[in-house]
Amino acid sequence: MNVVHHAAASRFEVELDGELAVCSYRLQGDTMVVVHTEVPPRQQGRGVAAALVAAALAHARAHGLRVRPRCSYVAVYMRRHPETLDLLAP
Repeated sequence: MNVVHHAAASRFEVELDGELAVCSYRLQGDTMVVVHTEVPPRQQGRGVAAALVAAALAHARAHGLRVRPRCSYVAVYMRRHPETLDLLAP
């Protein structure tokens, strides 16, 4: 699965079978506010959302950004992956 960071659109993307899955964010200073993760119904259950969020969090870590999850999926992902909790913005 090839996750692409489309910085101009402030999102991470995966295209599968002609359908686009996205994890959108906006930057507020040194904080990445992750606002939405969406996977087309036919692509759900294949780990696409997890791959998108993992890429977004890796990007945040690599660039010294904190993360504020506004997307419920991202919040759950971070709770299930405690190694990411240090990225949480206060």
